[in-house]
Amino acid sequence: MELNHEDRATGSRRPSVRALAAGSVGNFIEWYEFGVYGYFATVIAERFFTPAGGGTVEGLVKTYASFALAFFFRPVGAALFGRLGDRMGRRPVLILVISLMSVTTALIGALPTYATVGVLAPWLLTLLRVLQGLSAGGEFGGAVAVMTEFAPPGRRGLYGAWQSFTVALGLLGGAGVAAVLASVLTEAELSAWGWRVPFLLALPMGVGALWLRLRLDETPRFREQVPGAVEALPARQVAWAIALGAGRVMGWAAAGYAFLVVLPSYLQTALHATFREALTATVLANLGFAATIIPAGLLSDRIGRRPVMLTGAGLVVVLAVPLLDILQSGGTSTLLKGLAVLLAGAVVGLMAGPGPALLAEMFPTRVRCTGLGLAYALSNAVFSGCAGLIITEAVKRTGNVDVPAYYAAAACAVSMLALFKNTAFNGTAGKAGWTDAGDRPDVGDVVRRH
Repeated sequence: MELNHEDRATGSRRPSVRALAAGSVGNFIEWYEFGVYGYFATVIAERFFTPAGGGTVEGLVKTYASFALAFFFRPVGAALFGRLGDRMGRRPVLILVISLMSVTTALIGALPTYATVGVLAPWLLTLLRVLQGLSAGGEFGGAVAVMTEFAPPGRRGLYGAWQSFTVALGLLGGAGVAAVLASVLTEAELSAWGWRVPFLLALPMGVGALWLRLRLDETPRFREQVPGAVEALPARQVAWAIALGAGRVMGWAAAGYAFLVVLPSYLQTALHATFREALTATVLANLGFAATIIPAGLLSDRIGRRPVMLTGAGLVVVLAVPLLDILQSGGTSTLLKGLAVLLAGAVVGLMAGPGPALLAEMFPTRVRCTGLGLAYALSNAVFSGCAGLIITEAVKRTGNVDVPAYYAAAACAVSMLALFKNTAFNGTAGKAGWTDAGDRPDVGDVVRRH
């Protein structure tokens, strides 16, 4: 194995715990908020999107439409902040996006409702969701770049997996806060003011995250780039890599949101579960998700990213419908239903563990923030942001409660095809400084095997 100057520059430096914490803390806050929004979707629909006499399902669809809109601004944020991250450095962008994300999340908790300001309420909520989408779009690219660029050789899968692990912690944190509030407050109190508390908590979280990022050093790889020393990368090849990266993680995006975020509202509206039962199922799914992420990242450092992700995607294709049938069956024991949602989360973790490192290794340092950020944001905009809207509307129109399983399985099938496809840079890596080594044990844009 031969390393170029980028690996030699970083191979002897052990990335600090500070860099790992600073890179991952924003993901926690981002997904904590997105989880909270999903968990309280029925309450938000009632307070912001359902005027007197409006239908519950109609309000929920509008709530998910606002949810989806925020995701469609993620690619804009990925392009904007990713470009800044590739030109100015990872550190200043991470500081900027965590500030924007924390303030906008807290403001949601302070918004007046439809009963107070009428039609202005959903518009204000949607505006804040758009700003959150912009910040979230910049968060992923910068955070994954920091984690993988500080990682020692042969450990990018492990370090990148921490991004996904903090996503799981964020979703669990949101579910935990929601569960506590549901336990200590009455339904009337929860609907009146209790739903605001999780959003307001983002402000002190953001202060802690900002402190960590202000103390963060710039990554060695970015510092040691020589401006103008490399030729411009072909735009068509960059675009192809972004599109292929989006395809490779679309199954992760779709199954993750179907099983981990949309599940509470789906269980309540389609299967008539109580709010507490739905939250319990979501906590179990996220525990299964969290349990497999780090092992999957470690395994990908040994056998490659693609074999692990293909296994996860294939399991979703095979198991999605049977697992959902278990939840729908009235004669199934509570224990078996709990194991079903636990397993559903675990198979998503097999894709989420290697996913960040796989995307990072598809792009060289000088376009990494932009490339991996756009690939991830585009995939999430379509297949995560629209998951709640598509599933809720499809169940409403067809009456088929298996829709979430079909949705996740179809997306994972397409991801499997994309994972088998090589990038356009194979055979030209020497010229472009770029190689797709996603199926190799020790992988990256700077690793060569002979």
